[in-house]
Amino acid sequence: MKILLRFDDIAENMNWSLMDKCEKLFDEYNIKPVMGVIPNNQDQNLKSFPKRNEFWKIVKNWQDKGWEISMHGYNHLYNHSTHKKDYFKHGGESEFFGETLDKQSEKIVKGLEIFKNNQIKIRSFFAPNHTYDNNTFIALKKFGIFEVIDGYGLKPYTQNKIKFIPQLFYNLFFLPFGLQTTQIHLNDMSEKDFEKLRTLIKSKNQDIISYDKALGLLSDKKFDRILNKLISYILILKRIIF
Repeated sequence: MKILLRFDDIAENMNWSLMDKCEKLFDEYNIKPVMGVIPNNQDQNLKSFPKRNEFWKIVKNWQDKGWEISMHGYNHLYNHSTHKKDYFKHGGESEFFGETLDKQSEKIVKGLEIFKNNQIKIRSFFAPNHTYDNNTFIALKKFGIFEVIDGYGLKPYTQNKIKFIPQLFYNLFFLPFGLQTTQIHLNDMSEKDFEKLRTLIKSKNQDIISYDKALGLLSDKKFDRILNKLISYILILKRIIF
């Protein structure tokens, strides 16, 4: 099994003391995580955390080190409830699901403009709370984003001309093969959680791969397609029932 570290809710306001410790740890073991950056954070809960005024210089430095900078929504404000009718049947509130194509396109364009103004190249996306509808994918492709770090399966796959890098669980399960993408929220982490992450990196650093290497695992082989569909069916059924 290979592991891809994905960090959500990266913004000017967050737990920077813990972020600094994580960065030092990643540099020590040459770990290149995915950083899900909110380009225009308006989430008041997130804004309660300390702010770094040099935020965009830090993000640019991460990208220069080979970290994947991914667009994590636009403003992180939830406007609609999905009633489990979103693309992955995840359920809950959403920033994108239920918005018109024009509105979703506007958010993506504005977000990409912020990244561009700060000399940061964007090729990947994942929505807050894992919630999408078909308009989300139409808008992403319209503006040149063909990689989404969400979905079901043990290997990346292509669907509707988009490469999906699956993210299955909130906790890390050591499966016998395939790719497991973590979901880490720094703002929710305690020192104990950080020590668990340190232990994971020390013991599994050879299995923790970069985003490019994760993309290299993309497979459209029949066995992998069947396995991905089976996992999708089981998890969607579980989410619909519960």
